Amino acid sequence: YGASSRTSGEMQVLGLDPQKNGRDLRRKIGIVTQEDALDEAMSVVENMQMFARFLGIPKDVAKSRIDELLAFMSLTHKSNTKIQELSGGMRRRLVFVRALLSDPELLILDEPTTGLDPAVRQLIWDKVEAFKRRGRTVLLTTHYMDEAEFLCDRLVIVDNGTIKLHGAPRALINEHCPGFVAIWSKSQIQAGDGDDVASAPNRRLERATLSELAEDLKREPTQPEIIRPTSLEDVFLKVTGRELGSNA
Repeated sequence: YGASSRTSGEMQVLGLDPQKNGRDLRRKIGIVTQEDALDEAMSVVENMQMFARFLGIPKDVAKSRIDELLAFMSLTHKSNTKIQELSGGMRRRLVFVRALLSDPELLILDEPTTGLDPAVRQLIWDKVEAFKRRGRTVLLTTHYMDEAEFLCDRLVIVDNGTIKLHGAPRALINEHCPGFVAIWSKSQIQAGDGDDVASAPNRRLERATLSELAEDLKREPTQPEIIRPTSLEDVFLKVTGRELGSNA
């Protein structure tokens, strides 16, 4: 089960060996990939019925499950709409419906909200939270630090294939970047002789308390564009030494 077979050792996922129990394991895992992989010429319901058959879900069970999940993702009114007529946000929500058809114990999300508007992102976050409240497990990959902070109980920061940090989001922030940060945009930075402002990073000033930050800002010739509490983004910058998205 998967792109590569193990060459040695043992492995278990949800208590099952993928090589010996692949079919049973697939029913326990839901996957939201970066690509929608939906049949453009078929309707919303027809797509979900097709995938339910792939999963071996009985027809009567599949119907009630599809109806329930379309309502859960606010797509009931699009049941008979062709995939090619759906917006990008609706297609992503439908991929979640597909991933949840088998009532999985583990939901794998590969950058599930990339390119979506804030309203759709928040809707998907709320649905993932509802899934977690049922005692299920979510494995998420994302470049959005606010998404990781909102959804993850524990996270791993990976940079160029190397694990840099792992732990609970708030604990990582408190340990590595407690307090507040002021940020000057590139347009505010005065370049020195021969410096390229466009390629320079935003200037940042971190302090443990807001009062300490305010005191230091009194001595600055230019006031920052942003002042905010520190977040996972600041942790990422500190441990990797680079902006989010570069070499991502």
